[in-house]
Amino acid sequence: MKTLSWLLTALLLAGCAKVVSVQQIPSIALGEATFFPTIEAHTDAPIVGGNRIEVLLNGDTFPIMLRDIKAAKSTITFAQYLFEGGDLAREFAEAFAERCRAGVKGNILLDSHGSGKTPADILGLMRNAGCHVEFFRRVEAPAILFPWKLLQYNYRSHRRILVIDGRVGFTGGYGISDTWQGDGRTDKYWRDTNARIEGPVVKFLQASFAESWLETTAIAIGGEGYFPRLEPVGKLPAQIVSSSPAGGSFQNYMLFLLSINSARSSILITNPYFIPDPVMTEALLKAVSRGVRVVVLTPGKIDSRLTYVASRSHYGDLLLGGVEIYEYQVALMHAKTMVVDGIWATIGSTNFDNRSFALNQELNLTVYDGSITRRLEEIFREDLKHSKKITYDDWSSRSVFERLWEFFAFPVKEQL
Repeated sequence: MKTLSWLLTALLLAGCAKVVSVQQIPSIALGEATFFPTIEAHTDAPIVGGNRIEVLLNGDTFPIMLRDIKAAKSTITFAQYLFEGGDLAREFAEAFAERCRAGVKGNILLDSHGSGKTPADILGLMRNAGCHVEFFRRVEAPAILFPWKLLQYNYRSHRRILVIDGRVGFTGGYGISDTWQGDGRTDKYWRDTNARIEGPVVKFLQASFAESWLETTAIAIGGEGYFPRLEPVGKLPAQIVSSSPAGGSFQNYMLFLLSINSARSSILITNPYFIPDPVMTEALLKAVSRGVRVVVLTPGKIDSRLTYVASRSHYGDLLLGGVEIYEYQVALMHAKTMVVDGIWATIGSTNFDNRSFALNQELNLTVYDGSITRRLEEIFREDLKHSKKITYDDWSSRSVFERLWEFFAFPVKEQL
């Protein structure tokens, strides 16, 4: 068994990917006329107007999602990394099943790693009702006889997508688990940020689902039920940026990098897995050097000790360079947001690490609107009230035990 474990580890490390090498970044400030086309070019994602977006927090997300699912008339598409057992998972499965029995086409795509322990009775409930349930990049037992097939298992779909009738969409960092049902201030429950979306940009959210669904099932979705004509319902310019690094696309990495480089006053980052590579680290430090206030909010407690210490091992240079770092104390921080200059904001699934930038399929909503950014800044300030500021002295006096963990984390850091 130990030999097999080492073999699997070696295979996964061999399958490690890295982001595209970026040696020079254009100096373009947010608000300049060339910023939008530059971002669009490097993310392969148009910025479209006419949208309405609602920021949702923590467990308050799910009643709204379930309400919209129950109102579905023609189609439901749902992609989720983590779908566990429990009351919330059953409630979602029952809502999907009821709509499928009513004739709605329900396409459910679960990541085979994150959702590998979804109870059989919950899957059966959806399938028996006529929902089409599949697992993304599932590696079956016989694959062990063909080790090269295991390499694809390292490339996961981390996207969160729900689209109803091609008109209403949701994304963010949420998982379908009872530990997401709290208020974001309760120990052992997740603190997360999500978004409900209406308007023309929903088409691109659906397109991201269609990409993963086609790869998994060889079925191309289309028609009025999936891609209706979407009229403007608001005034917000927005963008769906999806990346598929296994296919050679690193759009979310470029989105983050270009946006950080464009900042002129403030960068507020909330992320649970904060392990910036040297290029991102340099971009953050350069932002501070030109007078930008850079504040990073990370977890004070997390589900992975290895990831936690790998993240903290990067604090030194950032703290010395003037980046402010806080650790959230009262719950498990899982929100993945960034606000730049009070103008631009992103909410999505992308972690600030190599796994998200170079290994996983990811998806982020970006919004160019003062009302949304003010709301996210307000949420950020409230989260800081429940956080501990980390100083360089705090970091440099970390325990021998933590430093030992850092040593063991180093060989697998690019897998995190």
